[in-house]
Amino acid sequence: MESTWTETGVYRLPMAAPDDVSGLQQLLETKAIAADDIVAIIAQTEGTGYARGYSALCMQLLLSEYLHLTPQAVFDRIPMMMIGLCGGLMSPHYTVFTRRTVAAPSSPPSGKRLTVGVANTRVLLPEDYGTLTQIKLVAAAVEEAIAQAGITDLADVHCVEVKCPAMTPGRLQDAAQRGMAVVSSNLGQASSFSKGASALGIALALKELTIDQLSDDVVNRDRSLFTQKGSVSAGGEQSACRVLVMGNSDRSISPYRVGHGVMVDQLDSQGIYASLSSAGLEVTTLLTPEHQQRIVQMFVNCGADAVSAVRDRRHTMHSDFLAGYAGIVAKAVANAVVASVVGDPMILASAGNEHQGAPGSNLIAAIVREDGTV
Repeated sequence: MESTWTETGVYRLPMAAPDDVSGLQQLLETKAIAADDIVAIIAQTEGTGYARGYSALCMQLLLSEYLHLTPQAVFDRIPMMMIGLCGGLMSPHYTVFTRRTVAAPSSPPSGKRLTVGVANTRVLLPEDYGTLTQIKLVAAAVEEAIAQAGITDLADVHCVEVKCPAMTPGRLQDAAQRGMAVVSSNLGQASSFSKGASALGIALALKELTIDQLSDDVVNRDRSLFTQKGSVSAGGEQSACRVLVMGNSDRSISPYRVGHGVMVDQLDSQGIYASLSSAGLEVTTLLTPEHQQRIVQMFVNCGADAVSAVRDRRHTMHSDFLAGYAGIVAKAVANAVVASVVGDPMILASAGNEHQGAPGSNLIAAIVREDGTV
């Protein structure tokens, strides 16, 4: 039996403030998109976790009106990956992914086109964070999302985004009351372990690593183990790991393709061009305005704060007075470098070096509109 044909949409919308969901509201009111077709939202929000949560709540409230669900039911149904703390030229925005089933086209598009899949793990216990248990749970969820997307070849997976639980005081207390040990009583360290295990789960699902290479002991310790296609962020609003897979399928009629590349360091523009080429935009020189207009969205996972130098030049992310904000600085640097190529700072940048690429590298994915489409 032939698989279903789908159409995936991508809508990148600016935010004037953390509560600004006017772009999505207009798309819903004009019926440019249907709320039932929304499968995931990933956002670059300003501010702390409180601002991230406020942005997610505003989206939940809006969508609850159209889906006739409670805000919590909307949150459970649609992964909302809020990535906060904008720095430098980073422009707050959110990207909405839609997917709908369509009839088989009389004239199929040339080549594979964008498809997406989503999945959740079960609710994690605090003692699961940063362990082989979390690695296996995330791997299973990634595999489920890949299957949902209709992807049969792992080479067609180009980006996996995961939002995992962060450790909170309440979760520490819960584990202590049950007599359970956690990976760390330091909230930041425990959350980092959660991110590391999630990244290794991506690598396991994509067969970048094998299960015999993985254990509790390697998480955030063996930096030779990593994924080349994953990005993970943590949030206290999450109790399960939420997974979004982006890839290409020969059963998609989307006007877009997704590709990926690796910036070996913060100045590696060739890695940017590699991601665009992987998505079907073959350019090796400066992009023209016409090229730039075909770029729908860029996703960058930044690793500058994992190392102390770039091309043998010392930087001060960990030693200057802004050392506590090293992740924000790393994101701002990557955003500016990529924006200088694609001509737009409204791209998504996430800081996370926990098994997300080789230390000091940036993982980058690009969604590109097929030439000649509107």
